[in-house]
Amino acid sequence: MTPTATALGRMTLTKQAALVLAGTAVLATASQVTVPFYPVPVTLQTLAILSVGFALGSRLGALTVLAWLAQAAMGAPVLANFGNGAAFFGPTAGFLVGFVGMAWLAGLATDRGVTGPLKLAGVGLAASALLYVPGLAWPLGVASAMGVTVPGADMGPGALFGAFAAPFLLGDAVKAVLAAVIVSGGLAVLGKRA
Repeated sequence: MTPTATALGRMTLTKQAALVLAGTAVLATASQVTVPFYPVPVTLQTLAILSVGFALGSRLGALTVLAWLAQAAMGAPVLANFGNGAAFFGPTAGFLVGFVGMAWLAGLATDRGVTGPLKLAGVGLAASALLYVPGLAWPLGVASAMGVTVPGADMGPGALFGAFAAPFLLGDAVKAVLAAVIVSGGLAVLGKRA
């Protein structure tokens, strides 16, 4: 049972729709928050995606990210730096697609009863690492195969990793652990009330 179902009881369609809408607001807000970090500043975007996945479960978590991306595709400035659907044609489009899988994988863990902070942190770290697969695949060739020219497409895999991944690894690891601690802490509070 997901943390949200534990807190809210029977998940009606109305509750699910409200959770998806609230989740998209959380994602849009977190995407605009930039935190100074080493070696580069980071947004709270992936922290929010993991938290939404952990809290809502695989199905609702992935659906929430899809709804958020649909808002961006319709022109709403909900992505990082108030970006919108134009980002689907940029060098980071693969990460946007990967966010759906990230939320699904995080939610799958809580769907299967994983609730401890260490196990959730492990899932968060794995989901964060897997995010780099579609993220780097896009400029490495998927974009050109789809007829889209993106910056970075002319870079080799090593240079691309150095530009698109290496500076963000530490921040992503910290955010994965934070998401696990936040959600497992919320579960602990819910457990004490029950």
